[in-house]
Amino acid sequence: MPTPPPENPWSYSLRLPHDPRAAAIARTTLRAVLVRHGMGDLTDPATLVTSEVVTNAYRHTTGPAEMRIRAVEEGRLRISVWDTNPDIPPLFDKPPALFDRSHALAEAAANTEATYGRGLLIVRICADNWGGYALADELFGRSGKLLWFELAPQQPPRDAYEIAA
Repeated sequence: MPTPPPENPWSYSLRLPHDPRAAAIARTTLRAVLVRHGMGDLTDPATLVTSEVVTNAYRHTTGPAEMRIRAVEEGRLRISVWDTNPDIPPLFDKPPALFDRSHALAEAAANTEATYGRGLLIVRICADNWGGYALADELFGRSGKLLWFELAPQQPPRDAYEIAA
C-alpha cells in the first residue's frame, strides 16, 4: 500500500558523468529513493522511462547529465534529466495528447521488430505527463535542456460492487 506523500515534499539530485554506466546508476538510485518513500508501485515505469531519458542524454551529448527525483502534489512523481544538448526531442516540445498512450501502444504493436528509437515511444506509453525546455546559455550556470516526466500513483481496480453502488 503506497504511503501518502509527506507534508514537506522531498527532492533528490544525482550528478551523472558522461559514462555508459550512468543509466544503471540512475536506475539503482531511483529504486532506492522510491522504496524508502513508499512509492514502490511506481518503480517499474519510473526506472524504464528514466533509463531511456538518461541513455539519450549519454548518446546525444558529450557532457554530464543530472537527474532530479521529487514528489509533487497528489502522490505524483516527477523526474527531470538535464543534459548539455539544447535540442528538445519532438515528444517533449508539447504536452501529451488525449489519446497519446493508446496511439503509442498501437505503434509499438505495429513495430515489434524495431530495435532502435523506441525511447520516446516508451515515454508515451508509461508517463502521465511530460515536457522539456532549453536552458539559456549559462542560465544559473547551465545551458542545455531539461526534460521531465511525471507518473501518477496506480489506482487500485474498483470491484463490481463499488461500481454498482
